[in-house]
Amino acid sequence: MERIPVSERKGWRRKLEEIGFTFHSAEGTYWDERACYAFSADEVDRIEEATEELHHLCLKAVDYVVKKGLYGRLGIPEQYAPLIRSSWKRRDRSLYGRFDLSLGPRGELKLLEYNADTPTSLIEASIAQWTWLEEKFPDLDQFNSLHEKLLESFEQIRRELGPTEPFYFSCVRDDEEDLVNLEYLRDLALQAGLDARFIYMEEIGFSDETRRFCDLEEKEIRYLFKLYPWEWMMREPFGEKLLLDVVRWLEPPWKLILSGKGILPVLWEMAPGHPHLLPAYFEPGRIKGPYVEKPLFAREGANVTFHEAWGPTLRTDGPYGAEGTIVQQTAELPCFDGHYAVIGSWIVGGRSAGMGIREDETPITRDTSRFVPHFFYP
Repeated sequence: MERIPVSERKGWRRKLEEIGFTFHSAEGTYWDERACYAFSADEVDRIEEATEELHHLCLKAVDYVVKKGLYGRLGIPEQYAPLIRSSWKRRDRSLYGRFDLSLGPRGELKLLEYNADTPTSLIEASIAQWTWLEEKFPDLDQFNSLHEKLLESFEQIRRELGPTEPFYFSCVRDDEEDLVNLEYLRDLALQAGLDARFIYMEEIGFSDETRRFCDLEEKEIRYLFKLYPWEWMMREPFGEKLLLDVVRWLEPPWKLILSGKGILPVLWEMAPGHPHLLPAYFEPGRIKGPYVEKPLFAREGANVTFHEAWGPTLRTDGPYGAEGTIVQQTAELPCFDGHYAVIGSWIVGGRSAGMGIREDETPITRDTSRFVPHFFYP
């Protein structure tokens, strides 16, 4: 893995906007093509293998939590246990997820965390960096089959449901990044032949008469993709209505087990010493040496504290942490001239599907961290 300075394409902002990627300059610079990351084919193979191995390990972890009833340890209210158990028993379909990985100096790949419920940076990882590659390095390759695998997954859903069953896509108002990612997925669903409809989360209603969720025309919502976290949904006024289990969700309720940081100590408890895991615990004081403290539920690197890692203690502020925290051994992130890089490796339909690189001047990936494209040598 190496970081290579490159020249920007002429008119790159317009080119990104033409594919629907409009938030490229959020916080000043989000998409950054002044550099790129280069990998060997062997590194890509190992990232692919590690991603699928972690995916299967996470499925075992869901089964482990369900069988042992460990919901409280993960910050999940006990009242939602039946919903999760039913969803897991049915093996409700999961569309995607993103593993955040570190690539160490000896080539070791370690799981930092799993964005299992509402992963973003999708349009940039799927289309934006592919169009960049075609223009800048057309003779090289990229670890990127996101578009094709997502389309295949929606085609499978269409074969199961048929072309006339409404399938809703939803996010909150006034969040450009969420809306762009959601519309990209909805467009793929339309290409696959689904009746893909848009509705804001705030517009979803509930009929006391039919005991069903409904749209603005009071039509029943039976299938819905939500770019809205499960832990937030549980706290909404309609949260208890979720227990009726009348909607098939993407991502499904069982993904709540994987979406919080609590899954990290559970994975370590299940598979201590696994080559792709870092020691992690619910109890503080279990790790000797540098470690990081993370809230059970948090977003965009908020409320993270590095203890005695990379020099003085490093801390980010934020509104999270009320449900508790976990501790995890610090991973040695690759750093190039002050740029710390994290690999976001995607899983789609149970298969490894590509990666995107985020970088920052600190080892904490935040909403201000930059997305940098990549390629690999054949």
